[in-house]
Amino acid sequence: MNVNSNWIWFALASAFFAALTALFGKLGVAGINSNLATLIRTVVILAVTAGIITLRGEWQRPAAIGAASWLYLVLSGVATGLSWLCYYRALQLGPVSKVAPIDKLSVALAIVLGVVFVGETLTWPVALGGALIVAGSVVIIAF
Repeated sequence: MNVNSNWIWFALASAFFAALTALFGKLGVAGINSNLATLIRTVVILAVTAGIITLRGEWQRPAAIGAASWLYLVLSGVATGLSWLCYYRALQLGPVSKVAPIDKLSVALAIVLGVVFVGETLTWPVALGGALIVAGSVVIIAF
């Protein structure tokens, strides 16, 4: 593993911010509708992302984006929205220490989907890591 690869640092940052998402989300949904909480979160994400794109000068004309990209980004947005709605409701109803690990089963599912639909190679380390994530989630949920 090349530790100097930029993607690794972004992935580690993603994990850190996802952990904060779980903590702040659990605290934020206390006493309000989980769907409203998701809307508030989404508006904040929109504002932050638009600000970053503006500061970096990365705006593009929508017509310059291909149809396939539009389709998959819209589908990804729908999936993300549904995931967030379910996640916030789960956080409202259950402990963050159990909700977050169950949510992270998405890693194992993403491995399978990557192999099946994108043609990624399933290596022993990836398969073992995915299995360990599943096993860890099961242990946390069961006890």
